[in-house]
Amino acid sequence: MMDRGGDAPAELQEETEKSINESLALLEKWHGRADGRLRYCFAPRFAISCTRELLDRVATLARERGVMIHTHASENRAEIRLVEEETGQRNVEYLDAVGISGPHVLLAHCVHVSESEMNLLRETGTHVAHCPSSNLKLGSGIAPIAEMIERGVSVSLGADGAPCNNRLDMFTEMRTAALLQKVTKGTESLPASRVLRMATIDGARALGQEGEIGSLEAGKRADITILDLNRLHLTPRPDVISTIVYAAEAADVRTVLIDGAVVLLDGELQTLSEAEVLKDANLEFDLLMERVKV
Repeated sequence: MMDRGGDAPAELQEETEKSINESLALLEKWHGRADGRLRYCFAPRFAISCTRELLDRVATLARERGVMIHTHASENRAEIRLVEEETGQRNVEYLDAVGISGPHVLLAHCVHVSESEMNLLRETGTHVAHCPSSNLKLGSGIAPIAEMIERGVSVSLGADGAPCNNRLDMFTEMRTAALLQKVTKGTESLPASRVLRMATIDGARALGQEGEIGSLEAGKRADITILDLNRLHLTPRPDVISTIVYAAEAADVRTVLIDGAVVLLDGELQTLSEAEVLKDANLEFDLLMERVKV
């Protein structure tokens, strides 16, 4: 959702009311579909791309409809400076002032947050999605993840969009997150066990779904990833969690179940033709480039 700002093409900028109405239409159409696997959230781009009116409306509607809000916050210093100049508040503080905070809110990045903002995140129960690869590619900085966790802030892992990341690979994000914190806070600052938790149950908690997914427990949905650890780069493995976080790769995944349904078996997709997906992706890319030329 974007109803202001000159940093985006005109085609992406919306009228406030139209943005709200389209979001509500999407919510009505998709929220809770596919036996609950599809969930809708309001997604204002970030503070400087949205008017205060839009953010106020989103905050109210999300509470009324019982859905989440996801936005980006404190990703880079320029963004923070602009928010301060316009509002007199730092980014997380401003979002809280307009009602965008709480257990139903997930903020991506939070690279440059003050001590008071970290305390605010903890006090409101607002979740943070750490996106280490994106923060490195865009030169945003290193988020104070170890400090946030020490203060009791809910932190999980994200990837950001494909242009800001390229790989969208949770194994890469786990390894990178762990290594980055060692640079700033020491070798014991973010152990492998905590990083694996960030990628699983903490991610489920950030989405309000820890009662359904995120861990292998009786009564939860059967979301299961099976890795082949009997490979050269994973041997020996005196600690299996450390091996998964620091050495495993996406190619080591052999079988995946989602809600009990097998979608990957012995490395082969069961629900899609990989060849057709690749063909369609390349075709759409060519069509997109043609439109850009026009």
